Amino acid sequence: MTTKNPILDELHATRERLLAESGGTLSGLVARLQAEQAASDRPQYTGWIKKRCAETTKSDDLPIGNQSSSPGER
Repeated sequence: MTTKNPILDELHATRERLLAESGGTLSGLVARLQAEQAASDRPQYTGWIKKRCAETTKSDDLPIGNQSSSPGER
């Protein structure tokens, strides 16, 4: 695939190469990247959503769970 944008062409080529090196499947690529991340000594960002979900035990604790009606009805 060739476009008039060399940056997009490079991104597409890199994506195709990474997929090919990982067995040609997205699940293979994800497994490869997760293994490389686990083997690295780089810090990992867990994100606020993951932390918030771990702290929350019921949906009423979430801001969206405390709304009595949909936004269109207000």
